[in-house]
Amino acid sequence: MKKIQSILNKRLGFMTFLIVCLWLKSLIAYYLDFSLGIENLLQHFLLIVNPFATTVFLMSFALYFNKSVISYWVMGIIHLADSLFIYGNILYYRAFSDFISFNSITGVGKVANGLLTTTLGVVKVRDAIYLVDFLIIILLFATHFIKIDRTPFRKLNAFATTFLGLALFSADLAGSEGNRPQLLGRTFDHSYIVKYLGINSFLPYDSIRALKNDQVRSNATETEIDNILDYTKNNYAAPNAEYFGKANGKNIIILHLESFEQFLIGMKINGVEVTPFLNSLYNDKNTLSYDNFFNEVGSGRTSDAETMLESGLFGLPTGTSFFTKLGTSNTFQAAPAILSQKKGYTSAVFHGNVGSFWSRDSVYKNMGYNYFFDQSYYDTKDPDTQSDNTYGIKDKLLFSEGVKYLEQMQQPFYAKFLTVTNHVSYQFSDEDNGNFQTTDLSDDEINRYFETAHYLDKSIEEFFNYLSATGLDKNTMVVLYGDHYGLNATQHKELATQLLGKDANTWSKFNETQMQRVPFMIHMDGLKGGVKHTYGGEIDVLPTILHLAGVNTKQYIQLGTDLLSKQHDSKVTFRNHSLITPKYTVYPSDKGMPTVYSNATGEEIDLHDNPDLATKAEKWVKEAALKLKVSDDVNNKNLLRFYTPFGFTPVNPTNYSYQDQVQQMEKIRNDLGKKSTSLYSQNGNKTTTNLYNTDALQLQNDRTPIDSWSYLKDNNK
Repeated sequence: MKKIQSILNKRLGFMTFLIVCLWLKSLIAYYLDFSLGIENLLQHFLLIVNPFATTVFLMSFALYFNKSVISYWVMGIIHLADSLFIYGNILYYRAFSDFISFNSITGVGKVANGLLTTTLGVVKVRDAIYLVDFLIIILLFATHFIKIDRTPFRKLNAFATTFLGLALFSADLAGSEGNRPQLLGRTFDHSYIVKYLGINSFLPYDSIRALKNDQVRSNATETEIDNILDYTKNNYAAPNAEYFGKANGKNIIILHLESFEQFLIGMKINGVEVTPFLNSLYNDKNTLSYDNFFNEVGSGRTSDAETMLESGLFGLPTGTSFFTKLGTSNTFQAAPAILSQKKGYTSAVFHGNVGSFWSRDSVYKNMGYNYFFDQSYYDTKDPDTQSDNTYGIKDKLLFSEGVKYLEQMQQPFYAKFLTVTNHVSYQFSDEDNGNFQTTDLSDDEINRYFETAHYLDKSIEEFFNYLSATGLDKNTMVVLYGDHYGLNATQHKELATQLLGKDANTWSKFNETQMQRVPFMIHMDGLKGGVKHTYGGEIDVLPTILHLAGVNTKQYIQLGTDLLSKQHDSKVTFRNHSLITPKYTVYPSDKGMPTVYSNATGEEIDLHDNPDLATKAEKWVKEAALKLKVSDDVNNKNLLRFYTPFGFTPVNPTNYSYQDQVQQMEKIRNDLGKKSTSLYSQNGNKTTTNLYNTDALQLQNDRTPIDSWSYLKDNNK
């Protein structure tokens, strides 16, 4: 013990102790909280040693201070800052399956209202392990086991320590490049940087890339749009004559099902259907349903899904969401503006979170949305109207209160409802869900996932009952889709092995890719429906909807293809450059041939024995990379500013205001008089909200439902 005390009472010894503490925290995070895809012993070795390089380098700066007290303080500050950074990444990863990036930091002001509560919602009791070292350090100093070493520290030794950190990093980088060539130049998966170089290396790496991207944007030229137009022209899929214009003139309602995965459809827990209404809708004769439809989101998740839905372009490959990084300034050719200009649609978004989250209050204006009813437009005086994590108000309240604005919209309208209750970690009381009994697995998030999905299902059923009661169902096409995965890879494995009959020993990245299926349904009275086995993804939604509405997409820059078209491209491209076809799941490789799995057997195919498939797979990988590059070039360089389709007028965001929207609607209605097409006007200038029936507890107690238009006016909503 005295020998240990002697070591710790040296400045270099204490610094080593702090480095070991940070090293242990990093390892715990790597193996317990991050899914880094460790594949061999070398990767395990690099993962274990990579924290030393950056921590030695950072801590060495404290050794340059002559005054020992200041030196110790600097070491403590570095230790605290790096500890907070590691833990911050843990919370961010749990919430977004990604690491804190340059753009997520610079854009924090745009998402602060929702980001903080989202990350705090994933704090776990076991996280106390990340505080143990602080308690030990306080105890060691309080008991005088450690004292400040006041012996002068030579600058040469400080320089040697810094050089040691750089040498360790160089060795780590060399080993990493040997295992994965061109690691820094061609990385498209953030986990690779963390796996090989460490969590501390990712942020500076990402920052340099972000600054380079900004430079690329400013240097873009008008001629670059020509290649984009050639690509979209060559990959255009003509509409199916049987379905083109089938929804011409009808209202379009998008129901964005938060974190809703395909396996929930038809699933039973304790003999009870988790989503009975959606199950019935999925199999309805008037519903087109797809059982091989995949989410294609990146780190932007929900906003990535919205980007694809509205613009026909992918989200960004790295960092934060496209909304927060570029959406506030980019030019769009988005669904609201296209439908408005081509078919006279009025558009609105209904969302129970704050308007500034993901910069929606700015991005929606650039897209051409007439209205945006965010959290401020709903009654939230009762604290039980929303989760303690404040993801937004509960879905039953979103729909039941949202219809008071929906009934005022001039028809035809294009309306999107963004649900939130099924978000992982959303908290609500058991009473909200009636007698539904969920699973009893070791992971509480999985158990809650079924509860929130059941609640969402009931919310959708109540909304559909309202559409039927008002007659809107006869003149409305409802599109429902799951925006992204709800559970992470570890939870998928536990769920699949305990409830879906999968073998934990054979679980692979192939199985995880299969779990990226989400529901996609198009429901409309008189639509020739059925469950389709067509392979597709979220990038294909926009051309499908527009063609049904009678708008040909040939002149627009959209990267998906109509799911109903006979020319539909059935290869689904994921944001990490992997892809799936009806027969194969393909993963690119920088070191040789792609990795290919058979969808039928789930087994990896030896491409050396199948050269024809190897050739096809390499071609598919190149096509997927090109597709993503086209999207990234359009987004990062804002190339749509250089191209205006014939008959389309670029959106001027200053023409839209999300203040006093009730007054805007009333003025339009009064100006139109008898020509007003709103449901409210068609109902004799009387509200239809009394036709909305909900079992939401928050509307059954003392709280009075807001169903009066005059009430909204009087309260200046």
